[in-house]
Amino acid sequence: MACARVPLDEQQVTEPGPLGKERTLPALHPERKEERYFVPYKPLPEGSSPAEVEEFLEHAKFITEDLDWLLTLPHDRFWCQVVFDESLQRCLDSYLHHAPRGLDLAALPSSPAVAETQRSIHRAVFLTFLRMATHKESKENFLTPAVFGEIIYENYLFDIPKILDLCVLFGKGNSQLLHKMIENIFTQQPSYYSDLNETVPTVLEVFDTILDRCGLQCEGAVAMEPMKLNAHKQPTAMTMSQQELVDIVLYLCDSTTTIHAFLDIFPAACSSFHSHGFLDRLTSFYETAVPDLEKALRKRNFNDKDLQEDVWKRLSHSCRKMVETAHLVLHHTCLQPILEGGENVQTFAEELLQHFTSMLPEKRFLSDYDEQFPIADDISLLQQALPVIDETRTSYLLQGVESAWDSVGRRKPQSQIQTGASSSFLANQGAVGGASAASSSASFNPQEVREPGEGGESLIGAEAMLEVPQKGHNGAVCLVSGAELESLLSCIRDLLPDLGEGFLLACLQEYNYNSELVINNILEDRLAPNLDKLDRAMPRPVKEEIPDVLSKRSNVFDDDEFDIFRKDQVDMSRIWKGRRKGESAREMLDNKQHIAEQKARYQAYETVVEEVVIEPGETAASYGLDDYDDEYDDTYDMNQVGANDLDGDSLLNRRPFTIPQVLRKGNKPEDVEEGEDEDEEEDSIPNNVNRDQFVQDPALLRERAEARRAAMQQRKGFRPERSSNVVGRPKGQGQTTDTLLDRRKKEANKSRGANHNRRNMADRKRNKGMIPS
Repeated sequence: MACARVPLDEQQVTEPGPLGKERTLPALHPERKEERYFVPYKPLPEGSSPAEVEEFLEHAKFITEDLDWLLTLPHDRFWCQVVFDESLQRCLDSYLHHAPRGLDLAALPSSPAVAETQRSIHRAVFLTFLRMATHKESKENFLTPAVFGEIIYENYLFDIPKILDLCVLFGKGNSQLLHKMIENIFTQQPSYYSDLNETVPTVLEVFDTILDRCGLQCEGAVAMEPMKLNAHKQPTAMTMSQQELVDIVLYLCDSTTTIHAFLDIFPAACSSFHSHGFLDRLTSFYETAVPDLEKALRKRNFNDKDLQEDVWKRLSHSCRKMVETAHLVLHHTCLQPILEGGENVQTFAEELLQHFTSMLPEKRFLSDYDEQFPIADDISLLQQALPVIDETRTSYLLQGVESAWDSVGRRKPQSQIQTGASSSFLANQGAVGGASAASSSASFNPQEVREPGEGGESLIGAEAMLEVPQKGHNGAVCLVSGAELESLLSCIRDLLPDLGEGFLLACLQEYNYNSELVINNILEDRLAPNLDKLDRAMPRPVKEEIPDVLSKRSNVFDDDEFDIFRKDQVDMSRIWKGRRKGESAREMLDNKQHIAEQKARYQAYETVVEEVVIEPGETAASYGLDDYDDEYDDTYDMNQVGANDLDGDSLLNRRPFTIPQVLRKGNKPEDVEEGEDEDEEEDSIPNNVNRDQFVQDPALLRERAEARRAAMQQRKGFRPERSSNVVGRPKGQGQTTDTLLDRRKKEANKSRGANHNRRNMADRKRNKGMIPS
């Protein structure tokens, strides 16, 4: 076959032809490709049925078996299959396009078979791309670097979108391998740098698209064409449909996560982004779009509250990734050269200060950035590296940061205040420690970030954290999600299959879930003392089952007709929302069902029996009767009233009949009896003299009131005012002095009436010269 230490692109192989005759072909030739069809990847849809799950498992098994077969091929056969098999490229591209991202892992079904199959495909695809990016596998199996770069570039084995997807899919746990892989691609084929420079404007168009869909405009954004006068007004985040708002947030989350993953794994690309003004566009977009989207998510009514919470978390995650992306660009383009101490340190420091100054108008972005990466630490680093830096400028920047915190209505965390105070103290003392200050500014503790709803207020922007620390299987606080933890364990067990999962979990917890550090320490036998004492084959601890809360629940509504926790079926006809459908007010009033229900109760009161004949030998109790009569009046049972009284005739003889006084007539008094004295008849008083008068005479009341009024005026010395007489005598007979005085008084005081002082105001205007006289 091929000679040793000859690159694959120069090798020649001898193989039998179609007719059995041997022939010589290049090692990389289309006829050496195996006829094998690689099926494309199809994700499992949400809410899949058992049949769809079975179909997905079978489909995924084909992909896994084909990729495993590809990885076992020798070097020359592998590259022939990669270069000339188009179905293989379609399969790999379909996985990069449809594979669930880190934020979508929660949507996967909890079936262990599906999860294991997904991990197998994930691992096989990553190993395939890793081998495709390696031009030298051994001393015998390698490609010429220039030819390797030409092969991957001309055959589109790698391009910028694929590299971005590789970073976001395989970045966690494989950052060093991905870094070497992408660095080798860019090194062997520099044309990818020009492709990256052409891709950055497309990335910036993502921000313009989102702003345009939200009806906003970002400063520095260049419109593709002038807006027409008759163009329809773009909907805003509050007026657009709910699905469109969700799509915009998902689009933003996917874009920002992908950009951050790429720049984090391949920092050399930061210079390309920085040269296109990426920082200015990013900060302006953040300040314009994020508050508008957050306001829409808070104030709009979502029918599905779980969807609203998920969209809010994705927006918060996007904000955090945008802030971290801005810090990556600043760190690798400005801070890193200052730490390395090159020739143009002053230039990089000036550029860093200029970027911080341009951030001052973006209050919201500046406060979120300062919360994760305190600007005071970076300024302290500059003061240590460059003592000649202008203190007035740095003080102005720090005051601008404080003003940004005040303008957004938030308070700086206490821990950051202490950190800033200590860093400024070290700067004033001239302490050396720039590297430590830089590392502290680049650190971010996710445990300090709260979720929305905690602490009595909803947190916004980069302050909200998506990956909340949660309990892992080993009972410790886990900084990664369950799917990420399984991915880390699978990555380590692929290299070290003899170790138990319990031991690996303890190692991951000890080394802050850094799989690369765990593998390195295990291979070099440099584990911590507490890990050396553990059994390396220790299995994973059994997860304790949480007792069912509903079984211990006690409520006043237990076992009622709507208790769905204890009953499988509920009468849904008795449950409705709002007014009951199909029932009008007239039908409700005409419904007399309640009267029919009460009819039987009141029929018992219709039959009234006054007397019941008791047969001999029966008692009243057998008929439900009682001897006690509540209506019987027993007042006179003991006292015999009237028993000893005389008859009616005797009473009339003792007391003669007399007409009552109220029935007597006033003008005809009753004749007195003959036996009365004459003195009493003479002294009698008429009936109407001392009669009690209920209503007194009004004339008499007026006379008494007038007498009291005159007495009071006389006592106080009041002199009644003389009545005015303005009519006077007839014309020609002359008028008295009193009449003239009364007329003059009326003329002077008549402005107090309906004329509203018109005469006096007219005189005032005339005296001031406003009205010509």
